[in-house]
Amino acid sequence: MVGECDMQGLSLDDTAAYYAPAADEVLTYTEPTPGYCCPLSANIYGIEFESFRIRDYETGQCLFEVSKDPEAPPIDLNNLPPEMEDQVRCISYDFGAEFLDLKTVGTTLQFAVGPNEVPNFRMIERHYFRNHLIKSFDFNFGFCIPNSVNTWEAIYDLPELDPELKQQLIDFPWETQSDSFYYVGETMIMHNKAKYAYTLPP
Repeated sequence: MVGECDMQGLSLDDTAAYYAPAADEVLTYTEPTPGYCCPLSANIYGIEFESFRIRDYETGQCLFEVSKDPEAPPIDLNNLPPEMEDQVRCISYDFGAEFLDLKTVGTTLQFAVGPNEVPNFRMIERHYFRNHLIKSFDFNFGFCIPNSVNTWEAIYDLPELDPELKQQLIDFPWETQSDSFYYVGETMIMHNKAKYAYTLPP
């Protein structure tokens, strides 16, 4: 099951044209949404992700790290063409095939909050291979004070994968995808996507 969120050709400020499902609904999805479920302008709290790090929880080895360039000029999201949305809302990861053997990973997310307080900040992350749900996570960040920089540490216990499914994840790169839905209270304020490959070493 998946909601109809395809927004091709719509203006970013045409908020009435988007369908932002409730949290209970996205928890039923079994495949990626075809588009984004809310406009960039829905982020009225000015939340910005500044850095993100993934590590093997057992060894501490860093698997992926990205940080926002502090010298980069701000992006005017209200004037961003719809065809460029993926550049700011979707990220691609190639973790290597050995990632699929990990039992637990840790993530560190640093994000800044704008001038208004953020009550009950929540993220739901759904991971799929084609139309099959692989795993789902539901995190509550809680209350964030205005004009703050926050660090969120999360531990993910990864499900044990069937050998046939694991091989398919390796054989079909970028067909593993995820949706990350962010809510403040009952309102969706952000929706980002990711695609994954698990490449075998040469």
